[in-house]
Amino acid sequence: MDDSIVVLENIYRHLERGEEPRSAALLGRNEIGFTALSITLVDVVVFLPLSLVSGLVGNILREFSVVMVISTLVSLFVSFTLTPLLAYRFSKVENLTGKNPFEKFAIAFEQNYQRFRQHYLDLLQWSLRNPRKVFFSAMLLLVASFSLLVFGKIGGEFIEVSDRGEFSVMLELEPGTNLEETNRLTRMVEHRLSSMPEVKKLLVNVGASSEGFFNQSADNISELNVRLSPKEERRNSTGDVMQAVRTSLKDVVGLKASINPIGIFGTANETPVAVIISGPLRTQVTRVAEALRDSIKTIPGTADVKLTSRVGNPEMRIVVDREKMADFGLSIVDVGAALRTAYAGDEAGKYRDGGDEYDIRVMLDKYYRQDTSTLADITFRTPQGDMVRLGQFVSFEQDRGYTLLQRKDRNNAVWVKAQVIGRPVGSIGQDIERVFKNMKKRGVMPSTLSYSYESDLKRQGESFSTLLSAFMVAIIFVYLIMVALYDSYVWPMVVMFSIPLAIIGALFALALTGKSLSIFTILGIIMLVGLVGKNAILLVDFINKFRSEGMGLTESIIEAAKERLRPILMTTLTLIFGLLPIALSGSSGSEWKSGLAVALVGGLASSMFLTLLVIPVVYVWFDKLRTKVSSIRWGKGTGTVKAQ
Repeated sequence: MDDSIVVLENIYRHLERGEEPRSAALLGRNEIGFTALSITLVDVVVFLPLSLVSGLVGNILREFSVVMVISTLVSLFVSFTLTPLLAYRFSKVENLTGKNPFEKFAIAFEQNYQRFRQHYLDLLQWSLRNPRKVFFSAMLLLVASFSLLVFGKIGGEFIEVSDRGEFSVMLELEPGTNLEETNRLTRMVEHRLSSMPEVKKLLVNVGASSEGFFNQSADNISELNVRLSPKEERRNSTGDVMQAVRTSLKDVVGLKASINPIGIFGTANETPVAVIISGPLRTQVTRVAEALRDSIKTIPGTADVKLTSRVGNPEMRIVVDREKMADFGLSIVDVGAALRTAYAGDEAGKYRDGGDEYDIRVMLDKYYRQDTSTLADITFRTPQGDMVRLGQFVSFEQDRGYTLLQRKDRNNAVWVKAQVIGRPVGSIGQDIERVFKNMKKRGVMPSTLSYSYESDLKRQGESFSTLLSAFMVAIIFVYLIMVALYDSYVWPMVVMFSIPLAIIGALFALALTGKSLSIFTILGIIMLVGLVGKNAILLVDFINKFRSEGMGLTESIIEAAKERLRPILMTTLTLIFGLLPIALSGSSGSEWKSGLAVALVGGLASSMFLTLLVIPVVYVWFDKLRTKVSSIRWGKGTGTVKAQ
């Protein structure tokens, strides 16, 4: 829409000069056509790198980028065809006399605009007389905005947690708990949740749970999916209700609850903090993982800290003396098959009852399976026909096994997981890095062990690097397309100075609203590369135009600022007012997209004001640099001619 506004404003400028509507439409379109083309192509090349990004970030943003590219190109076509046609048919110059409230408002608005323009021109003349003050003030604001990242005023996360009114409660009891006991405790938890006024619906699954896209089943786990009443009908947020559930379940002995919100993909989010400790010895891995778990519990903003693998129930371990076993003529396969039949059962046939069919499973009675003292009396028949007891060639050791054995890169591994409350995931990750440095200094973590991140910590790093690459490619594309359009390497550099001016406002807006850097807020900053360049393009185009007509440098800048102030304000304020409803939205799920709008509004606002002052100053410097380089080049050329 920016190109249509620029074309339409130029048409009205010709109408005010007394041109006929048809001539004004043609002149306005042709004179501003190059500028409109520049604005559109800059917007297009910004979204091209985003449409080519791979991985999870690409899957989320690709459709958005393709739609923006197509709609921008269609907007350019409309601004060159339909907009001049409509202006020719319907536009006319009217002399407002203030005979009705609308005309009075228009007259008052125009008078205020003229006063504002005069104040701006006075400030611009001061800026041209004090270029260093203006430039270094802008650089100071840029440094201050980046310091917000350095000092943690703006956190980082993959995707901001949204108040959708849905979350999942994963329950885990002690290993070995039977399904009946798990069901009983789950019903008790279900009753407590149902009594909360915010809870509207519950879906319970006993014996299985899911986290992210992964499912697991066991007799000692269960999952409750909770849906709350709509956001506008309850006082407490989803995070407050989740914290209330945690507090409510603390008094249940032997119960470990993990509460995860429902994410953008419609399933329970993976625990955002996941650290993998891996190494050759499981005892070392477990010891370090437990130390890390205890340290993470002390980090502000963490909850539900747990290990994926821990010591389980006591178990009886059978150590086979292979020489004695071979003397009896038995093999390890025979021993394993007999023990599996005794304790796990073996299918011996089928039982048919009418049209139904049942498996017949042979195994020891439950009494004998639970009595480990009878384990040594299991007998085997040797090839010679003799009967041999298990206790004659094995020994028994009592031990405690692990509930889950995991590996990473062929090494023993344990996952340390934690939920995040009230802090960005990136800030928690920085605290964990400090914990690891402290553990290495104290010698708690041996050099043979290693650690890596999973879940949101890993995806955040990958997505930030991917989007940073897209940001840099977008800047390069914008510069190259402007070099091709301007046939110059100098004036595109002036336009590029508008990008840091937009980043200033974007970062300050994120800090003021408490937003974090996520893939959507970074997307907004990337979009600013194309959106804010149009203000500088409008100024530079008209400065060059007036200079080509014979005006001096300062006069060209003042005249260009006077002529282009209105379209700059129109295009920028249109975008800002269009984005404000999204930035201020409090509806369910609005957190995902409000950060993008906040970054855009802040960047557009700072760019609108700073570009009008900084870009003219930068233009003067680059013009002096271009003149100096040209004089040096021609001077060298003249010297060469004289030498010849």
